[in-house]
Amino acid sequence: MKKKKSKYIFVLGGVMSGIGKGIASSSIGTILKSRGYEVTAIKIDPYVNVDAGTMNPTEHGEVFVLESGLETDQDMGNYERFMGITLPKGNYMTTGSVYQRVIQRERNLEYKGKCVQVIPHVTDEIIKTIRKAGESNGAQIVITEIGGTIGDYENLLFMEAARQMKLKNPEDVLFVVISYVPFPNKIGEMKTKPTQQAIRQLNSSGINPNIIIARSEIPLDKIRKEKLALFCNVDKNDVISAPDVESIYEVPLNFEKDDLSKRILKKLNLSIKNQNLTDWEKLVKKIHRLKNSLRIGIVGKYFETGDFILADSYISVIEAIKHAGYKNGIKTEIEWINSEDFEKDNKKLKELKNYAGIIVPGGFGSRGIEGKIKVIEYVRKNKIPFLGLCYGMQLMVVEYARHQLGFKDAHTTEINPQTKYPVIDILPEQKEKLKKKNYGGSMRLGVYPAILEKNTLARKAYQKKEIKERHRHRYEVNPNYIKELEKAGLIFSGRSPQGDLMEIAELPQKKHPFFLATQFHPEFTSSPLKGHPLFNAFIKTAKELQLK
Repeated sequence: MKKKKSKYIFVLGGVMSGIGKGIASSSIGTILKSRGYEVTAIKIDPYVNVDAGTMNPTEHGEVFVLESGLETDQDMGNYERFMGITLPKGNYMTTGSVYQRVIQRERNLEYKGKCVQVIPHVTDEIIKTIRKAGESNGAQIVITEIGGTIGDYENLLFMEAARQMKLKNPEDVLFVVISYVPFPNKIGEMKTKPTQQAIRQLNSSGINPNIIIARSEIPLDKIRKEKLALFCNVDKNDVISAPDVESIYEVPLNFEKDDLSKRILKKLNLSIKNQNLTDWEKLVKKIHRLKNSLRIGIVGKYFETGDFILADSYISVIEAIKHAGYKNGIKTEIEWINSEDFEKDNKKLKELKNYAGIIVPGGFGSRGIEGKIKVIEYVRKNKIPFLGLCYGMQLMVVEYARHQLGFKDAHTTEINPQTKYPVIDILPEQKEKLKKKNYGGSMRLGVYPAILEKNTLARKAYQKKEIKERHRHRYEVNPNYIKELEKAGLIFSGRSPQGDLMEIAELPQKKHPFFLATQFHPEFTSSPLKGHPLFNAFIKTAKELQLK
């Protein structure tokens, strides 16, 4: 029996970045899945970096880690959360990774002595990667988001590859443009001209959009839809209104108000199957019914970019908190707390009592570290629910060693290699990598198992003995100090089945209602429909304490 070919949807951005291409792509995948189709998603980052691991989170946003260990763009997390799928490493590519493969092929004489050129060899590699992602996932529909905006130099190669795919199989390829339609208050009217210009520039690349998703503060009116249709050469029913919403999880339902899934399937010559969005409808209704709220503080340093706050640095943590709130029937108000503030003024620590819970997320480097340690000490002593993630666990151990074991000089060797008490030290296999300056993609990355101890917070939350979670770190709890830390009351409730690597640390509930930290990143596997066991337990405890 002949295998059916995959269909391809390319999602491009117009006017400006940050308007929600990732959420739009995820939502398109969600509504097509709800029609009974197998869907996968690809993210193209047009940077020369080989992966996202070496990108600054303040500039680029969170580094999302796949099960395979590949460090990717945050939108890969959106795809997994919305569509309930686990993506392989072949679904993420950068300019750097494409050129790396092309150069390797050239070195291996795979081009048989030909002069290797951008076209066709680089574009062929892009097309090959996209097609392979569809085949390896068994996907009927492949959604490919091209990062950046129309007109960026970095995008040209990927747009050219998409154009060639459309030229070869016109009925199998669809183009969706997400464009911003500004609504200047002083003018009092939506302006379509920026989108018209973006589409004209796209046309000059040989691509005509099939669907335009118009992002704006308010819904698009009939006149603006007709204007975009006329000047952008699309049917007016293919101009989809995408106004701001209270929750990103409303977007799939909003798209269906304009019958987007039907229009896509019709254009791709696919049958329109019955739809099931019941779980999403229930979720959105639940979100709108939430009344009471919890203040949750995230203590970090990857917040400020100039005069602005970049929440994308911790996007998976933010969404995991929201998911846990939905699960526990309460709204979560997330606030950013700069750890450096506590280094300048100890009196500010009292402000932490205004929060129902505190999270110290992952990170690297020395900036703000003493402030984080002070926060952890304060919430431990004042019994404020605490969840530490990766670096958050390492600093929790440093704080405990300093103030419960009396090791005043205790530290992580990442910050103080000469510390007398290296309670956090580099993983043995990492030492040689750092000597050789092998930084890219060389951490302890991807999924690893952990065994949970009986009668612990962790075991109670997961309701099982063995778990698997995603990691991204070079340092660990130093095995030489484990016995002393345990004797002082710290419980290592999750351990790697191989070796002495500690995965979860906590205090017993008789000493603290919720004081737990993980070496892994539980936020990466949280979903809007289920949440994550540890985040669910953290928010549940915070809610119960607030209602007392």
